[in-house]
Amino acid sequence: MTKYISFPVLVLSTFLLIACSRNNSGSETEKKDPHSFANPAQVRVSHLDLDLKIDFINQSIDGKAEWAIENIAKTDTVIFDTKEIKIEKVTLGDDHRETSYSLGEKDKYLGQALKIKISPSTSKVTIWYKTSKDAAALQWLNPEQTLGKKHPFLYTQSEAILARTWVPCQDSPGIRFTYNASVTVPQGLMALMSAENPQQRSANGRYTFRQPHPIPSYLMALAVGDLDFKAVDKRTGIYAEPAALDKAAWEFADMGKMVDAAEKLYGPYRWGRYDVLVLPPSFPFGGMENPMLTFATPTVIAGDRSLVSLVAHELAHSWSGNLVTNATWNDFWLNEGFTVYFERRIIEEVYGKQEARMQEVLGFESLKETIADMGKENKDTRLKGNFAGRDPDDGMTDIAYEKGYSFLRTIEEAAGRQAFDAFLKQYFKRHSFQSVTTEDFVNDLETGLINKNPGLRDKIEMSRWIYEPGIPANVPPVNSREFEAIDSMVSSWKNSLHIGELRKQLKTANELLYFIKALPDSISAAHLKALDKEFSFTRSGNAEIQCSWYLLAIRHHYTPAYSYIEEFLTNVGRRKFLIPLYKEMVLTKDGKAWAKEIYKKARPNYHSVSYNTIDAILK
Repeated sequence: MTKYISFPVLVLSTFLLIACSRNNSGSETEKKDPHSFANPAQVRVSHLDLDLKIDFINQSIDGKAEWAIENIAKTDTVIFDTKEIKIEKVTLGDDHRETSYSLGEKDKYLGQALKIKISPSTSKVTIWYKTSKDAAALQWLNPEQTLGKKHPFLYTQSEAILARTWVPCQDSPGIRFTYNASVTVPQGLMALMSAENPQQRSANGRYTFRQPHPIPSYLMALAVGDLDFKAVDKRTGIYAEPAALDKAAWEFADMGKMVDAAEKLYGPYRWGRYDVLVLPPSFPFGGMENPMLTFATPTVIAGDRSLVSLVAHELAHSWSGNLVTNATWNDFWLNEGFTVYFERRIIEEVYGKQEARMQEVLGFESLKETIADMGKENKDTRLKGNFAGRDPDDGMTDIAYEKGYSFLRTIEEAAGRQAFDAFLKQYFKRHSFQSVTTEDFVNDLETGLINKNPGLRDKIEMSRWIYEPGIPANVPPVNSREFEAIDSMVSSWKNSLHIGELRKQLKTANELLYFIKALPDSISAAHLKALDKEFSFTRSGNAEIQCSWYLLAIRHHYTPAYSYIEEFLTNVGRRKFLIPLYKEMVLTKDGKAWAKEIYKKARPNYHSVSYNTIDAILK
């Protein structure tokens, strides 16, 4: 542990604090978003009235986006972000006078700037448009790709900068707005949004929505399909396809307890209801924290509630991310590092310290693997990112999640949990429904904690964590008695095929997962066969265990698992599982040929967020 801040680091910290004090205004922050064409320092949106018609036959959305704007600088142009959207016309005011507009040059990641002619007094801009089949946010599923096999399905994934592919918007996390929406879908289907939602199907296929709180564009979400609702308690519930509803409701029965635990930690839940929508398996993430309606992958339905930490994570985003948002995608760790910390506090409250500690160890091991893979001097291992000119999805790694978590644990260790909890509670309250930068957080930490106890500065080593690569030496120790016992078991067992005692000692999903990861590289096919016979890893209902086991099977040519690996890769679209498996397969000539064969069948089931990454792996 480095005890003192070096002079250059101290100068850097001072400079950043000065810069932060100059950049507290929204306009200064917004100008610096490298992933948006918008001009919010001059003109910014404040409210959206959206009218959508969903066309499953042509796989497109006919839309009308009516934006209330604030012409701060009394300028003659407002700029929106678009990508692969056909603009049909643009009007101004309540009387819808047509105005001129132009589209800028195409950028690979950002799309095109939509520049609209306005007057200094303009307060309303309406854009008529149609989405394209290339709209990256939209995943259109035919009936065969759903659980019920009878009806089509549509869902959106707007994070990070994909909202612009289905709604012309100022697509920056630093710009917030309220919205109302009217959505027309085929009769018999239900529409849901990141807003106040229906619990019954509409007879005529028409649905209306209201989001009364200002949100950034990446939290705009829509899903349409054969869906039903089941309440968990008075303010939480589950949406899912009818055949999955009861199973999902059982799996997530502790949602109400989680909300109560979260409020106890960091203040009231500000969004009204908290519901979860279980999507078809093509969904590329574990979950997406759309306000009031988390989108979740069915891969967390393990049948034993062993993967419900995902719900705790997405719920925690209701504070860290949705209530207080990273101002740009270079500040992404402010969303995810805080949320992982909050998630584990919820898990500790509901399921106990041992469970939270095991997840902490698994997360830290994953972080070390990520940094080893990226290189410990890689600039992308800094918390404060720089993704200008790149897809901000490049920053969605364990750096934001687990290094961010470890930094906050370092602060907790230095300041004490009670003081840190008080600080976080005030942080969420002070910045509610606002977007903040890393430098805003640095300023808050200085004024809220460090200035009250100057000795914390040296203990925390804030600049090393935020602005330097790798893992600082002052990271708190991470351990679990249960996992330490597993290490001893593996060490004494690895030369023997006698595994009867393992079944008695490995009881939880986390213990089994850690055990698989702890197995030596020299493990033989005979050992794999014996373990599979005892634990049925190949046919596990836990997707986390399946992925870890399948990595071993590919690496060690354990052929009995091959048909199950193919089924898994064909049916599951979650990027977290797909990427490591495809990466492992392409390490050998035969494995790469096998991967391409599977991918040819599986790619239509994947969302663009997944297949864009895998295309590059298999090229």
